[in-house]
Amino acid sequence: MRVLIINTSEKTGGAAVAARRLTAALSSNGVQASMLVMKKESDDPAVEHLGYGPLQRWRFVWERLVVWLYTRWPRKQLFTVDIANTGTDITGRRDFREADVVHLHWVNQGMLSTSNIKKILKSGKPVVWTMHDAWPATAICHYTRGCARFKTRCQQCPLLPHPGDNDLAARTWRRKQQMLSNELVYFVTCSRWLEGFAKQSALLRGHRIKSIPNCIDVQRFRPIDRQAARQAAGLPAEGRIILFVSQRVTDERKGMRYFIEAINRLTDEHPEWLENTGVAVLGGSGDEVAAQLPLKTYPLGYVGDEQQIVNIYNAADVFVIPSMEDNLPNTIMEAMACGVPSVGFKVGGIPEMIEHQKNGYVAEPRRSSDLAHGISWVLDEADPAQLREACLRKVAHNYSQSSVAMRYIEVYNEAIAMKHFRL
Repeated sequence: MRVLIINTSEKTGGAAVAARRLTAALSSNGVQASMLVMKKESDDPAVEHLGYGPLQRWRFVWERLVVWLYTRWPRKQLFTVDIANTGTDITGRRDFREADVVHLHWVNQGMLSTSNIKKILKSGKPVVWTMHDAWPATAICHYTRGCARFKTRCQQCPLLPHPGDNDLAARTWRRKQQMLSNELVYFVTCSRWLEGFAKQSALLRGHRIKSIPNCIDVQRFRPIDRQAARQAAGLPAEGRIILFVSQRVTDERKGMRYFIEAINRLTDEHPEWLENTGVAVLGGSGDEVAAQLPLKTYPLGYVGDEQQIVNIYNAADVFVIPSMEDNLPNTIMEAMACGVPSVGFKVGGIPEMIEHQKNGYVAEPRRSSDLAHGISWVLDEADPAQLREACLRKVAHNYSQSSVAMRYIEVYNEAIAMKHFRL
């Protein structure tokens, strides 16, 4: 079986990480899997690219320009939504023609337009689409922030400065309806939470929807000697380390404000933490938040080297993820695979990964006091060895490459059978 996995990026972002890991997992389990991206960032022969020349860069800019014309948002906000008004036709490529299954992942920011996706669907190829966020089930947003319009029809979008019955969301919704009309897609969500969300979407009615988690290579992400890991990561050998990870740590959705509030609360209640505990921040813009934290803080910046990321996880005593909305974060999986317990809010797919007071702590959403209690529970009350073993068992049972690959192979066979039955 030949499977073509399509994602905008090869390495950047959680979807890219998940798509690459799945490509490797499938290849290790008898599937001829390859990956197609906009811009190649490695020498991996399993990854092909469209090229990132002037035309591709213009498509990226054009979509952002249209969003700006409708919203007049500042630059950082321009990536809150995607409208898929431009992209590249991939149906003439040899790897597309030879594929038995076309597997879409995160295809925004100039990779594929709605018309490109429509052409893929009309090609006769079975199509599987893994949802890494809500965008395939909504008009323009990746996370709805509580809005329920996607259940009937997106319009009067609360994200837009001038919502209306024919606003940018309404127009994109109609294009997506046309894209999916009379077609058949097998949607896969990375969490049961997102599966339930997708099944409520008016856009996805009539399509098959199933939940399969992302996978992780436990030969790569595994426990190693903590002192060696700290030395390699440039972190202090003594004391406890609280880890925060995000591609951009100032992203409001990632909940840094609650993390800061929790750390301030903890140091007020436990002044000794000022001497025996520090914070490591992995991701862009870490310097911007370091000054707001009372504990000694180590901004590590963006790290692309996977072994260094393994070192950083192994250097930590607890991983904290105070996201206000999230699907099935790779970061929790990575931490647990290294034997590090996690503390996060009861939102999205997070409570599917963190088992409360077994392999971490699940706090009430947006309650920094409970987040603080969870951090304190992990560091001061729980048995570290028991937490570690529970983390490793969870990963081995749910997120191993072989178990996830087998579940996707079942989906591919079902998608092929569905396509043939319809024909």
